[in-house]
This record gives sequence, structure tokens and C-alpha cells, in this order.
Amino acid sequence: MGEGAAVKAGRAPAQGAGQRAPAQGPARYVLVVAGLLAALGLAVVAGVALGSVRIPVGQVVEILTGRAAPSPFRTIVLDVRLPRVLLGAVVGAGLAVVGAVLQALVRNRLADPFLLGISSGASSGAVLVLVLGIGGGVTSTVAMPAGAFAGALLALVLVYSLARSGSTMTGARLVLAGVAVSYILSALSTLFLVLSRRPEHFQEAMFWSLGGLGSARWDTLAVPAVVVALGTGLLVALARPLDLLLVGEEGATVLGLDTARFRAAVFVLASLVTAVMVSVSGAVGFVGLMVPHAARMAVGAPHRRLLPVAALGGALALILADLAARTVAAPQDIPVGVLTALIGGPFFLWLMRRRPEGSPV
Repeated sequence: MGEGAAVKAGRAPAQGAGQRAPAQGPARYVLVVAGLLAALGLAVVAGVALGSVRIPVGQVVEILTGRAAPSPFRTIVLDVRLPRVLLGAVVGAGLAVVGAVLQALVRNRLADPFLLGISSGASSGAVLVLVLGIGGGVTSTVAMPAGAFAGALLALVLVYSLARSGSTMTGARLVLAGVAVSYILSALSTLFLVLSRRPEHFQEAMFWSLGGLGSARWDTLAVPAVVVALGTGLLVALARPLDLLLVGEEGATVLGLDTARFRAAVFVLASLVTAVMVSVSGAVGFVGLMVPHAARMAVGAPHRRLLPVAALGGALALILADLAARTVAAPQDIPVGVLTALIGGPFFLWLMRRRPEGSPV
């Protein structure tokens, strides 16, 4: 369906996701990337140095570079905080990239793994694996991501099927279907826990409901890092067909893109990346909604530029959010998903208030 037909059907092109932002020059792009890399480096150091126990920045740098003498701080830096900060960077990058891609696939600026029910589906799959005790000693590295992937893919299929009416899909139906599926899957997760009759499962399941990075360890970092890196690289390689989707299905088809097959393949990839992240961090919402919008304002809509900037911005955003979650009420550790929801909820409402005239979302 072209843009003219979409408007006639009551679907104005989504601002940010359905319209191209003005092209930005290469000098600006290099400046933005360099600024994000510098900010990311500072955020990593701050994330390692700050917490219930404050460590001097100079000593943090010495420990990270291997020049520090043995001290109690070494264990805190290398075994506790650094894996957590790096996991935050990986998860934030993956959420932002997936959010940017979903917004292009459905041509809706409100699309996000959390709002479309993908994160809830992954959480339900992970909880089911936990309750059934599948995988034994390898649950956290193999069975948990597999269960999360199955749940995420099921949720995405349900949301996409419910949102479509014939050959059309409005943004309002997409968001409503995502909310409905999220509620159903959350109820199923609670039912799994009640039927398990093991109280310790409730405490463990809170991790997937609220999101958090407190369980980060070096042995849980490799899989999500590899998946996010490979997934982001593959999506950057698919930048041109993602750009074609911004002009509408009819225009993309005329230019030679099999939109149905391409969407299905990228949806599966997005579900896989989301599932792996949820299996190690729980359902952290709204990062995939907010960061892509900021990235488009900085470098424009073409995905070859957008996705790397979104990845850097997402990594920076989640590191800072987790740092705030660890320090605002120290020594109490606030789940980072609570903090991102407090920020992302108002942002979501602001986007809805700014919807184009005549558009349902």
C-alpha cells in the first residue's frame, strides 16, 4: 500500500518511522559517533567507580588497565561492576537497534519490543523454563534463551495477526494488540508460578518482570554480546531494504523488495535478539522507543547511519539508567526497568500527543 492509499485508509505515515529525516553530512555523522564513543567511555568509568562503595576514578583506570596493585577494590571492579556495566551496554544497544528496526518494519513511531509484547513473550518463555527446570545446569546459557525466543516469536506472531485487518494494519490496532498480548502473557507467567508451588520462583521471576542487571556475570555476558553484535551487523547490511520500507509497501515492491518475506525474516531476527537480552536482563522497557527517535534527530533516517548511532545511544542510555538505579536509593538497588518505565512512559504519552492530524497514533 502506497503513502496516498495509506492516508486514505486513515494511516498517516509515522513521523520518524515512516518519513525520512533530512540527510545529515558526513562531518556531522563523524562528530556524533565520536561524541557518543567518548560519552560511552566516561559512562563505563563512572558506572564502575560509583555505587554503594565509591572508588576513586584514578584507581578504577589503573585496575582496568592492569597497573593497579592488589586491593579489595579490584574484586568489586572486575568481578561485580564491570560485567554489569558491559551487560548494560550490550542490552541497551540491542534494544535500541531492535526498536529502530521494528519502527521501520511496521512504519509506526510507537513500535518497541516492550510495547509490542515481544519482551513479555520472552519473559513468559523464560519463566516457563524456570518453573519446569528445563536444561539443568545449562539453563541460563541455552534453555533460557531458547525458551525466551519461543515466547517472543509467539507473542510477535499473535500481535501481528491481531493487528492486521485484511491487508491493512493501523498503528492503533498494533499498540492495542501489543498491550492485550502483554497482559495475557503476564497472566500466564503468574499462573506458571502459582502452579509451581515453589515460593523461591516468585522472587526469581520478579527479575523478568521488572528488568535488572544485578545478575550480570562474565559467563552470562558472551552469548548476548555475540548475538547483539551479529544481529546489529546483519541489520546494518539490510539497511537498504529497511530504507525501502519507509516509502510504503507498494513503493518497496516496485523497487524489487519482497516485503512479506523480508518482514518475516527480520521479525524472527528481532525476536531472537530480544529474547537473548530478556533472558539475561529481564524486560527492560522503552529504551527501544526513546533512543531511535533521538538517533534520527541526530543523523537522519537512513538505517546505515541510524543503526550504529542507535546502538551507541542505547548502550549509553542503559548504562546511565542503571547507574542512577544503583545510586539514587543506595544501598537499595532499584530495578533498572522501573526507572526506564518512569522516563519512557511520559515520553510515550508525549509521542501520542504529537501524532499527525488524522492519524490514530
